[in-house]
Amino acid sequence: MNPIVQIEQVKKHFGKQEVLKGIDLDINEGEIFGLLGPSGAGKTTLVKQLVGLELPSSGQNKVFNIPMPSLDVIAKIGYMAQSDALYGELTARENLQFFASLYGLNRGRQKDRIQTCMEIVQLSEHTDKQVSNYSGGMKRRLSLAIALLHEPKLLVLDEPTVGIDPVLRKSIWNSFYELKKRGVTIIVTTHVMDEADKCDRLGMIRDGHLIAVGTPQSLKENMNSTSLEDAFLSYGGVN
Repeated sequence: MNPIVQIEQVKKHFGKQEVLKGIDLDINEGEIFGLLGPSGAGKTTLVKQLVGLELPSSGQNKVFNIPMPSLDVIAKIGYMAQSDALYGELTARENLQFFASLYGLNRGRQKDRIQTCMEIVQLSEHTDKQVSNYSGGMKRRLSLAIALLHEPKLLVLDEPTVGIDPVLRKSIWNSFYELKKRGVTIIVTTHVMDEADKCDRLGMIRDGHLIAVGTPQSLKENMNSTSLEDAFLSYGGVN
């Protein structure tokens, strides 16, 4: 396997609080990798480092074999944060055009990618609606469309389907599988067990520790568990 992300003994402190405690992890090219853990486990802190928004207190993150942060590498990453970074007074199209310009897409390419990405998240009929009139779930879907605009080789999604109904969630995951077929590597943070089960591999995080890594099936089998939730509790030492 070809690791596209290499996390080497990464620690992170905020004052006296240690949020990440010596994380070692490789994420391979073309896989959907899930970071599974409760709120406050350290998932968001870790992915922010991978996209160059935070630095580790010690250790090193490499993406495409280049130490982060790197402006050249950041341009190859699509990132969807937990909080939607959208301009409410603009339409969805205007938001997409703004971010497409930041990505360096020319006008012709912008038009094609905006149409394609809005189709993926099933918002085509709402492209010219002002974002302040979007529901919370629609804003999440628009944020995903923005992350996909420049056809990134690595897609980092922090709780991407929060607030999205189950039918649309299934459709979005089908889109992830299609992106994977094209060689895109996808990192998803989640605390939802049925969503974690859809990943190729998982890294279970609890209290800043990486407590287990493997396929969903192998993680369950190793703990003689029928569910990921039971396996997670077993790995975490919770009875």
